[in-house]
Amino acid sequence: MLTGRIHQVIIRDGDCPKEGIFAIYKDEGISSHDVVNVVRKCTGENRVGHAGTLDPYAKGLLVVGVGRAATRELGELAKKDKEYLVRIKLGWRSTTDDREGRIEQASVSEIPSEDQVRHVLKSFEGAISQRPPAFSAVKVRGKAAYKLARARKSVSLPPRHVEAKEVELVRYAWPHVDLRLVTSSGFYVRSLARDLGERLGTGGYMEELERTRVGEYTKEQAVRLTVLSGSGRQA
Repeated sequence: MLTGRIHQVIIRDGDCPKEGIFAIYKDEGISSHDVVNVVRKCTGENRVGHAGTLDPYAKGLLVVGVGRAATRELGELAKKDKEYLVRIKLGWRSTTDDREGRIEQASVSEIPSEDQVRHVLKSFEGAISQRPPAFSAVKVRGKAAYKLARARKSVSLPPRHVEAKEVELVRYAWPHVDLRLVTSSGFYVRSLARDLGERLGTGGYMEELERTRVGEYTKEQAVRLTVLSGSGRQA
């Protein structure tokens, strides 16, 4: 039985840790639950969890805990700052604020300059009020908002207080905006993409997302699922 602080497990080829916390790099096309299933199969341990879901189309760092003591710490890890690389596509809108939804072209009267993009991005730095996407896990009268949205029921989510600690413009080439973000927990990158597009008058949605850090865990420390599964197939 592990006690006290659970430290990161370093995984080498062929290893399959039976307990502890470690970082896995999730590729596009599989769910966070698929990752958990692979770890369960590898370890034989049913007590497996993760510190923050990544959608199937997203890639990057998923912090996984194995065993009773490790999974107890995941709640605190999920509250840590997170770092992302994100690509936003302007000139279009999505019903889900990402590429998974129904996408429609927006009417754009003028393509914004890089200076305009930088100016608007400044307004998202620091503590802000942010409205979560309609297609999210936020509960509305006891039900997940995305379930209501899929049933075509009206979903109006109240804004919440979040923080963008760093908003760095990596590259802008219309219609794409590439950013590096450091955010508090509870921050929706999809909402930032949507709101950036609205403030620029162009519409916008999140086209690509990679999570590179959760707290002190980084993608450089992460292992691929093939190291654990040994089959070359993630799920």
